[in-house]
Amino acid sequence: MLHDQLARPLDLAGTNVILTGGGSGLGRAMAIALAGAGANVALSGRRTAPLEATARQIQAAGGRALVVTADITDSASVKAMVDQAISDFGKVDVLVNNAGMVRGQGGVALWDITDDQWRAGIEANLTGAFFCARAVARHMSERGRGKIINVSSGYGLRGARDNYMYACAKGGIVQLTRSLAVSLGRYGITSNAIVPGLFPTEGTADSAMELPSGEFIPVGRVGDPDELGPVAVWLAGPGSDYMTGEIFVVDGGGLAGGIAPTGHAPVAELARG
Repeated sequence: MLHDQLARPLDLAGTNVILTGGGSGLGRAMAIALAGAGANVALSGRRTAPLEATARQIQAAGGRALVVTADITDSASVKAMVDQAISDFGKVDVLVNNAGMVRGQGGVALWDITDDQWRAGIEANLTGAFFCARAVARHMSERGRGKIINVSSGYGLRGARDNYMYACAKGGIVQLTRSLAVSLGRYGITSNAIVPGLFPTEGTADSAMELPSGEFIPVGRVGDPDELGPVAVWLAGPGSDYMTGEIFVVDGGGLAGGIAPTGHAPVAELARG
């Protein structure tokens, strides 16, 4: 039946996923959606309690979730995370690089940013994704298939006032996605990126970054984290098998509208000749 043909690309039964940053916000929403489509999900993050809360929600709905505490900025911790997921699940089909750091990543003048702040922001938002992709790539290549889904940001495609570490790292995620696609395609591994717009979460609430309101978004509202889940499900499933190196912007038309409020709008009279 036509309905069955349409549903098959969204069926993740037997698919094993590692998802970083699965304890809150967008990561939690994607994890629940992936599990709802039938995937087994290994939830990774530094804080165990939020991961366990997400796992309980998945398990209550009949899904399978594994909690793996890990620090993505530590390559040894990342390797242990991947090894545990492979040991428990038998294989890993999909990696979702979602973990990152929003808190403290904006609202600081360039000359006030310390070396340590710069390194911490880049490590959490870019280096960690590289470590995770590197750790799982050989396993996927040996199996001849795999999917890497990176989570970037609208700030990775545009500038933002007093926003350096986050914007630069998320722009790097886009390029990491493309480099992985070009390099790993011959091993049967695809790499795509989700680029969320404004989705209020616990992280953005604690951030000093300037976040536009719905009036600057063409659809007239900010996003709901649950709206990102179906995108992750589709990218994790067979419907996206022939797509790699692509970016999927989910932002209510924000980038299309080209509006980027800066909070600085001087008024000056035009010089008259």
